[in-house]
Amino acid sequence: MRTALLQSSGRPGCTAENLKVLDEAAGRAAAAGAALLVTSELFLTGYAIGDEIGVLAEPADGDSADAVAEITGRHGLAIAYGYPERAGERVFNSVQLISADGTRLAGYRKTHLFGCFERDHFTPGERPVVQAELNGVTVGLLICYDVEFPENVRAHALAGTDLLLVPTAQMHPFQFVAESVVPVRAFENQLYVAYVNRVGHEGEFEFVGLSTLAGPDGVARARAGHAEELVLADVDPAFLAASREANPYLRDRRPGLYGALA
Repeated sequence: MRTALLQSSGRPGCTAENLKVLDEAAGRAAAAGAALLVTSELFLTGYAIGDEIGVLAEPADGDSADAVAEITGRHGLAIAYGYPERAGERVFNSVQLISADGTRLAGYRKTHLFGCFERDHFTPGERPVVQAELNGVTVGLLICYDVEFPENVRAHALAGTDLLLVPTAQMHPFQFVAESVVPVRAFENQLYVAYVNRVGHEGEFEFVGLSTLAGPDGVARARAGHAEELVLADVDPAFLAASREANPYLRDRRPGLYGALA
């Protein structure tokens, strides 16, 4: 399954403009044979927009979800996009996966909030593993800081996730996460990880790019630089099956020894 990573910050504070960016990228990705396009964290609104997060937040089935569904249908590919989700009085840092026929397949709320900025504006989610089936691939969802907790990714591996989508807002000086941690997570859990970052400066933050799709062998199938970019790579179920057979981490676990971790 060819997967496209949209490394872009769009236009922070303007959902309509970001939907235009998404539409254009979806067209390019579809023309290159992609079946799935993944954006960065909070792509639809921007990340460092302060109290505008609460103003621009929408329900999972809101107008922007309808607009994304229209984009998926027109270009014939699925899209996973980051956005602030309003649920009553609460706002979550969320990602939603919409299929090529416009169906909302899955929604995930970030469980591990990073820093005072996120804790001031978001409520943490409570579901650690959210999955959907897409073109015969079991797709899982996390967001940014979540992937830095090994328990999160291992939970996905044990639940059968094949491709883990991680919209992110990775900032300086933590680029080693994209360069080293993400490929290791893919290898130690025997799955693919699509880690999709923002770029440039927003407020006090400098986003470092370096979006990557890492395979179960720990090798980056695609890696972006530090500018806006659309990169593509293939998720190969046959290679994944062979890798899991050759690297039996999950079979060799001894859960009885790990009780102290909880």
